[in-house]
Amino acid sequence: MEQYKQEFIEFMVDCQVLRFGDFVTKSGRQTPFFVNTGFYRTGAQLAKLGEYYAKAIAEKYGTEFDVLFGPAYKGIPLSVTTCVALSEKYGADIRYCSNRKEIKDHGDKGILLGSPIGDGDRIVIIEDVTTAGTSIGETMPILKAQGQVDVLGLVVSVDRMERGQGEKSALEEIHEKYGMETTAIVTMAEVVEHLYNRPYKGQVIIDDAMKAAIDRYYEKYGVH
Repeated sequence: MEQYKQEFIEFMVDCQVLRFGDFVTKSGRQTPFFVNTGFYRTGAQLAKLGEYYAKAIAEKYGTEFDVLFGPAYKGIPLSVTTCVALSEKYGADIRYCSNRKEIKDHGDKGILLGSPIGDGDRIVIIEDVTTAGTSIGETMPILKAQGQVDVLGLVVSVDRMERGQGEKSALEEIHEKYGMETTAIVTMAEVVEHLYNRPYKGQVIIDDAMKAAIDRYYEKYGVH
């Protein structure tokens, strides 16, 4: 596993973004692990996060695209910090754009926040985690309504590696339905590989009991 992936996993643990216990996902699944990017709260944390996302994007898509789109609300700071990192680390001046949940009818009108989108724009979507692909279903009509755009792909921080609406993984379903590529900074398999029975700052985060709970979760919701 690449060094930056190991560092990112530890970074998520340090920021309490990646937690283990008993949680319920947005799609209603009871899960022993949870990723909440709302716990990136300081300027230093956001700057570092943007660099990890920028590296994953540059490796998968390069930097020859126009707009980084972050669906509201969590995608807004993700798109901003990653655009800054793409500029600083790769010399790529990418426009950022997000949507509003409520359409604004005065001043800077419309549903979009940040850069306008139009014909010919090449777009990468940035999200925190995709469990069942529901938010992409909400995002694509917004993008397509702006003109003849080319949505190149989706980047998430963690691939939860579980089924979406059917028998395939959520990211595979998105790839097939919308014809876009998908990538993640890390997968849950890489998280488990790095943390299982390996002390980090004096604590074993994934011990045998937690590993068993994760295995049971994937027996139920994993891709078979």
